[in-house]
Amino acid sequence: MAGLVVGVAVPAADAVEAGPEADLAYHGFAVMSAGLVDLAFTPRNHGPAAVSDATVRLRWSQPLTDRQELPEGCARSGRQAVLCRTGALPAEGAGERIGLRVRVLGAPSEVVVELETVWGGGAVDRHRGNDRQRVLVLDTGDPYHF
Repeated sequence: MAGLVVGVAVPAADAVEAGPEADLAYHGFAVMSAGLVDLAFTPRNHGPAAVSDATVRLRWSQPLTDRQELPEGCARSGRQAVLCRTGALPAEGAGERIGLRVRVLGAPSEVVVELETVWGGGAVDRHRGNDRQRVLVLDTGDPYHF
């Protein structure tokens, strides 16, 4: 079988990530007092394509209490995370502000909250650094901006 060549087709890097391109980001603040965390942020799409909807995961370093009252469009995802829909995000525009209040188990003196896009509505985001935030929030009642 001399001269037998076996080939494997490898898609180009761009072909793997096909779809419209968008650049999602989140900016807001978090405040904690006695284990109660108020978090508000505005999703933004730096474009170039619009996004019909996206999902952001908010993950806390400490477990949340069992009972939480979350806003419409948000749902628990395990003991330490909440998923929230952003709604439509126009190209080069901001979405609706998302605000929620959660209670952290045990009222710690500090908590870290991580925000990250887990679904971008089918859009490709080649600039993932600005849609991932990690915020240290101290139990001071002061706002920590991101």
